[in-house]
Amino acid sequence: MRTIMNISLPEPMALLINKEISTGKYASKSEFFRALFRDWSEIKLAKELDQSRKEMKAGKGKLLRSLADLD
Repeated sequence: MRTIMNISLPEPMALLINKEISTGKYASKSEFFRALFRDWSEIKLAKELDQSRKEMKAGKGKLLRSLADLD
């Protein structure tokens, strides 16, 4: 299922988005924003994984061997 979301952008941003779409890299404004969100999600996940690695190295993490270890 899809949800329609409307956003308001300053004219310079809207022009940049339209320019990107006109290059053929994106089929539509929706596809542009879906790609933007995917990129953001991947970056966010990478940062969270990096933070987890740092916590483990600092001895702040807990190695789970089974779901019972979550308690």
